[in-house]
Amino acid sequence: MSLDLKNESDVKEYLENLGIEYRFGCYSEKKADVCHLLGDYLEGIKKDFEKAAKVYRSNCDDYGYAKSCLKYGNYSFLGKGRASNKGDPVKAYQYYEKGCELNDPDACLHSGLLLVSKSIPKEMKRDVPKAFEYLKKACSMNNANACFYLSGMHISGVLKDEFNTPKVKEELEQKEKVSPGSSASLLPEGAYVVERDMHKAFEFAYKACELRNMYACANLSQMYAKGDGTTKDEKKAEKYKQMAMEMQDEIKKQQQLTFQQGLNAT
Repeated sequence: MSLDLKNESDVKEYLENLGIEYRFGCYSEKKADVCHLLGDYLEGIKKDFEKAAKVYRSNCDDYGYAKSCLKYGNYSFLGKGRASNKGDPVKAYQYYEKGCELNDPDACLHSGLLLVSKSIPKEMKRDVPKAFEYLKKACSMNNANACFYLSGMHISGVLKDEFNTPKVKEELEQKEKVSPGSSASLLPEGAYVVERDMHKAFEFAYKACELRNMYACANLSQMYAKGDGTTKDEKKAEKYKQMAMEMQDEIKKQQQLTFQQGLNAT
Protein backbone atom coordinates (compact mmCIF):
# COMPACT_ATOMS: atom_id res chain seq x y z
CA MET A 1 0.00 0.00 0.00
CA SER A 2 1.46 3.31 -1.12
CA LEU A 3 1.47 6.39 1.10
CA ASP A 4 -0.85 9.20 0.08
CA LEU A 5 0.92 12.36 1.26
CA LYS A 6 -2.26 14.36 0.70
CA ASN A 7 -4.17 12.18 3.14
CA GLU A 8 -3.59 13.54 6.64
CA SER A 9 -4.61 10.37 8.44
CA ASP A 10 -2.29 8.25 6.26
CA VAL A 11 0.65 10.53 6.99
CA LYS A 12 -0.12 10.59 10.71
CA GLU A 13 -0.32 6.78 10.84
CA TYR A 14 2.93 6.45 8.88
CA LEU A 15 4.77 8.78 11.26
CA GLU A 16 3.43 7.00 14.33
CA ASN A 17 4.57 3.64 12.92
CA LEU A 18 7.95 5.16 12.14
CA GLY A 19 8.31 6.20 15.78
CA ILE A 20 7.40 2.69 16.95
CA GLU A 21 9.95 1.20 14.54
CA TYR A 22 12.71 3.51 15.77
CA ARG A 23 11.92 2.85 19.44
CA PHE A 24 12.03 -0.90 18.87
CA GLY A 25 15.30 -0.69 16.96
CA CYS A 26 16.87 1.48 19.64
CA TYR A 27 15.55 0.08 22.92
CA SER A 28 15.04 -3.59 22.01
CA GLU A 29 17.66 -4.22 19.33
CA LYS A 30 20.07 -1.64 20.76
CA LYS A 31 21.15 -0.36 17.35
CA ALA A 32 23.10 2.88 17.71
CA ASP A 33 22.25 4.16 14.23
CA VAL A 34 18.52 3.63 14.90
CA CYS A 35 18.82 5.37 18.28
CA HIS A 36 20.21 8.39 16.45
CA LEU A 37 17.28 8.24 14.03
CA LEU A 38 14.96 8.14 17.04
CA GLY A 39 16.59 11.32 18.32
CA ASP A 40 16.08 12.93 14.91
CA TYR A 41 12.45 11.76 14.93
CA LEU A 42 11.81 13.24 18.36
CA GLU A 43 13.50 16.46 17.28
CA GLY A 44 12.09 16.90 13.80
CA ILE A 45 8.65 15.26 13.96
CA LYS A 46 7.61 15.42 17.61
CA LYS A 47 9.47 18.64 18.45
CA ASP A 48 10.25 17.10 21.83
CA PHE A 49 13.75 18.50 22.31
CA GLU A 50 14.08 17.33 25.89
CA LYS A 51 13.52 13.68 24.97
CA ALA A 52 15.66 14.06 21.85
CA ALA A 53 18.51 15.40 23.99
CA LYS A 54 18.28 12.41 26.31
CA VAL A 55 18.41 9.99 23.38
CA TYR A 56 21.41 11.71 21.79
CA ARG A 57 23.27 11.82 25.10
CA SER A 58 22.57 8.18 25.92
CA ASN A 59 23.53 7.07 22.41
CA CYS A 60 26.83 8.90 22.72
CA ASP A 61 27.61 7.70 26.24
CA ASP A 62 26.38 4.11 25.94
CA TYR A 63 27.13 3.23 22.34
CA GLY A 64 29.82 5.74 21.32
CA TYR A 65 27.86 6.98 18.31
CA ALA A 66 29.79 9.98 17.03
CA LYS A 67 26.93 11.87 15.38
CA SER A 68 24.92 11.68 18.61
CA CYS A 69 27.89 13.13 20.51
CA LEU A 70 27.93 16.03 18.05
CA LYS A 71 24.18 16.51 18.37
CA TYR A 72 24.22 16.52 22.17
CA GLY A 73 27.17 18.90 22.05
CA ASN A 74 25.09 21.27 19.91
CA TYR A 75 22.13 20.94 22.29
CA SER A 76 24.37 21.68 25.28
CA PHE A 77 25.97 24.69 23.61
CA LEU A 78 22.59 26.20 22.70
CA GLY A 79 20.80 25.18 25.89
CA LYS A 80 18.33 23.19 23.78
CA GLY A 81 16.30 20.47 25.49
CA ARG A 82 17.09 21.95 28.93
CA ALA A 83 14.68 23.51 31.41
CA SER A 84 16.81 26.66 31.77
CA ASN A 85 17.54 27.17 28.04
CA LYS A 86 20.98 28.37 29.14
CA GLY A 87 23.88 27.09 27.08
CA ASP A 88 26.69 25.10 28.64
CA PRO A 89 29.85 25.44 26.49
CA VAL A 90 31.89 23.32 28.91
CA LYS A 91 29.58 20.33 28.57
CA ALA A 92 29.28 21.01 24.84
CA TYR A 93 33.06 20.79 24.51
CA GLN A 94 33.14 17.48 26.38
CA TYR A 95 30.76 15.94 23.86
CA TYR A 96 32.39 17.61 20.85
CA GLU A 97 35.72 16.22 21.99
CA LYS A 98 34.25 12.74 22.40
CA GLY A 99 32.67 12.97 18.96
CA CYS A 100 36.00 14.04 17.50
CA GLU A 101 37.76 11.10 19.14
CA LEU A 102 35.14 8.94 17.41
CA ASN A 103 36.12 10.61 14.10
CA ASP A 104 33.20 12.93 13.42
CA PRO A 105 34.64 15.85 11.38
CA ASP A 106 32.05 18.41 12.54
CA ALA A 107 32.72 17.49 16.18
CA CYS A 108 36.44 18.07 15.56
CA LEU A 109 35.63 21.44 13.96
CA HIS A 110 33.54 22.57 16.94
CA SER A 111 36.14 21.30 19.42
CA GLY A 112 38.80 23.36 17.69
CA LEU A 113 36.70 26.50 17.38
CA LEU A 114 35.74 26.42 21.06
CA LEU A 115 39.35 26.01 22.18
CA VAL A 116 40.62 28.84 19.98
CA SER A 117 37.81 31.24 20.91
CA LYS A 118 38.76 34.37 22.83
CA SER A 119 35.35 34.36 24.53
CA ILE A 120 35.89 30.91 25.97
CA PRO A 121 34.21 30.33 29.38
CA LYS A 122 36.44 30.85 32.42
CA GLU A 123 36.00 27.17 33.34
CA MET A 124 37.88 26.26 30.15
CA LYS A 125 41.43 27.06 29.15
CA ARG A 126 42.10 28.48 25.71
CA ASP A 127 44.40 26.00 23.98
CA VAL A 128 45.39 27.05 20.46
CA PRO A 129 47.85 24.17 19.79
CA LYS A 130 45.19 21.61 20.70
CA ALA A 131 42.57 23.51 18.71
CA PHE A 132 44.93 23.52 15.73
CA GLU A 133 45.25 19.71 15.91
CA TYR A 134 41.47 19.28 16.07
CA LEU A 135 41.01 21.54 13.06
CA LYS A 136 43.69 19.65 11.13
CA LYS A 137 41.92 16.38 11.92
CA ALA A 138 38.62 17.83 10.72
CA CYS A 139 40.24 19.11 7.54
CA SER A 140 41.85 15.70 6.91
CA MET A 141 38.30 14.30 6.99
CA ASN A 142 37.28 16.85 4.33
CA ASN A 143 35.55 19.41 6.51
CA ALA A 144 35.69 22.52 4.32
CA ASN A 145 35.21 25.02 7.16
CA ALA A 146 38.11 23.53 9.14
CA CYS A 147 40.41 23.79 6.13
CA PHE A 148 39.33 27.42 5.66
CA TYR A 149 40.00 28.30 9.31
CA LEU A 150 43.44 26.66 9.13
CA SER A 151 44.26 28.73 6.06
CA GLY A 152 43.27 31.89 7.90
CA MET A 153 45.39 30.97 10.91
CA HIS A 154 48.43 30.60 8.67
CA ILE A 155 47.71 33.85 6.80
CA SER A 156 47.85 35.99 9.93
CA GLY A 157 49.68 33.67 12.32
CA VAL A 158 48.51 33.14 15.89
CA LEU A 159 50.59 34.84 18.56
CA LYS A 160 51.15 33.49 22.04
CA ASP A 161 49.08 35.33 24.65
CA GLU A 162 52.04 37.31 26.01
CA PHE A 163 52.65 38.84 22.57
CA ASN A 164 48.98 39.16 21.62
CA THR A 165 48.50 42.67 23.07
CA PRO A 166 47.14 45.90 21.49
CA LYS A 167 50.57 47.55 21.77
CA VAL A 168 52.38 44.74 19.97
CA LYS A 169 49.66 44.57 17.30
CA GLU A 170 49.95 48.31 16.65
CA GLU A 171 53.74 48.07 16.30
CA LEU A 172 53.40 45.15 13.88
CA GLU A 173 50.81 46.99 11.78
CA GLN A 174 53.00 50.09 11.52
CA LYS A 175 56.03 47.99 10.57
CA GLU A 176 53.98 46.13 7.94
CA LYS A 177 52.79 49.41 6.35
CA VAL A 178 56.34 50.69 5.99
CA SER A 179 57.86 47.39 4.87
CA PRO A 180 55.43 44.55 4.00
CA GLY A 181 56.59 41.20 5.32
CA SER A 182 59.07 42.67 7.80
CA SER A 183 56.88 42.73 10.92
CA ALA A 184 57.99 39.24 11.98
CA SER A 185 61.46 40.58 12.71
CA LEU A 186 60.05 42.53 15.67
CA LEU A 187 59.17 39.33 17.49
CA PRO A 188 61.46 36.79 19.13
CA GLU A 189 61.68 33.24 17.84
CA GLY A 190 58.78 31.12 19.07
CA ALA A 191 56.41 34.08 19.50
CA TYR A 192 53.81 32.40 17.33
CA VAL A 193 51.70 29.40 18.33
CA VAL A 194 50.86 29.02 14.64
CA GLU A 195 53.47 30.52 12.34
CA ARG A 196 52.56 32.79 9.46
CA ASP A 197 53.08 30.62 6.39
CA MET A 198 51.51 31.61 3.07
CA HIS A 199 52.44 28.32 1.42
CA LYS A 200 50.47 26.36 4.01
CA ALA A 201 47.72 28.97 3.89
CA PHE A 202 47.49 28.39 0.15
CA GLU A 203 47.36 24.59 0.54
CA PHE A 204 44.53 24.74 3.07
CA ALA A 205 42.63 27.36 1.06
CA TYR A 206 42.96 25.22 -2.07
CA LYS A 207 41.53 22.18 -0.31
CA ALA A 208 38.71 24.20 1.28
CA CYS A 209 37.81 25.67 -2.10
CA GLU A 210 37.79 22.22 -3.71
CA LEU A 211 35.36 21.26 -0.93
CA ARG A 212 33.23 24.24 -2.03
CA ASN A 213 33.94 26.81 0.67
CA MET A 214 33.10 30.10 -1.02
CA TYR A 215 35.35 32.25 1.16
CA ALA A 216 38.32 29.97 0.56
CA CYS A 217 37.82 30.28 -3.21
CA ALA A 218 37.78 34.09 -2.87
CA ASN A 219 41.02 33.97 -0.84
CA LEU A 220 42.56 31.58 -3.36
CA SER A 221 41.77 34.06 -6.14
CA GLN A 222 43.61 36.80 -4.22
CA MET A 223 46.60 34.54 -3.57
CA TYR A 224 46.95 33.75 -7.27
CA ALA A 225 46.49 37.44 -8.14
CA LYS A 226 49.25 38.55 -5.74
CA GLY A 227 51.48 35.48 -5.89
CA ASP A 228 51.04 34.87 -2.15
CA GLY A 229 52.02 31.32 -1.24
CA THR A 230 51.98 30.28 -4.89
CA THR A 231 53.09 31.39 -8.34
CA LYS A 232 51.27 34.47 -9.62
CA ASP A 233 48.66 33.41 -12.17
CA GLU A 234 46.02 35.84 -13.42
CA LYS A 235 44.02 33.15 -15.24
CA LYS A 236 43.69 31.05 -12.10
CA ALA A 237 42.91 34.17 -10.07
CA GLU A 238 39.98 34.85 -12.40
CA LYS A 239 38.93 31.18 -12.38
CA TYR A 240 38.62 31.04 -8.59
CA LYS A 241 37.01 34.46 -8.44
CA GLN A 242 34.29 33.17 -10.79
CA MET A 243 33.91 30.01 -8.70
CA ALA A 244 33.37 32.10 -5.56
CA MET A 245 30.82 34.30 -7.33
CA GLU A 246 28.94 31.26 -8.66
CA MET A 247 28.77 29.79 -5.15
CA GLN A 248 27.49 33.12 -3.83
CA ASP A 249 24.76 33.14 -6.50
CA GLU A 250 23.77 29.57 -5.56
CA ILE A 251 23.42 30.60 -1.91
CA LYS A 252 21.29 33.62 -2.84
CA LYS A 253 19.02 31.47 -5.03
CA GLN A 254 18.62 28.91 -2.25
CA GLN A 255 17.79 31.62 0.28
CA GLN A 256 15.25 33.11 -2.13
CA LEU A 257 13.69 29.69 -2.73
CA THR A 258 13.40 29.03 1.02
CA PHE A 259 11.83 32.47 1.54
CA GLN A 260 9.29 31.84 -1.21
CA GLN A 261 8.43 28.44 0.26
CA GLY A 262 7.73 30.21 3.54
CA LEU A 263 5.42 32.68 1.81
CA ASN A 264 3.53 29.89 0.06
CA ALA A 265 3.06 27.81 3.20
CA THR A 266 -0.53 27.35 4.31
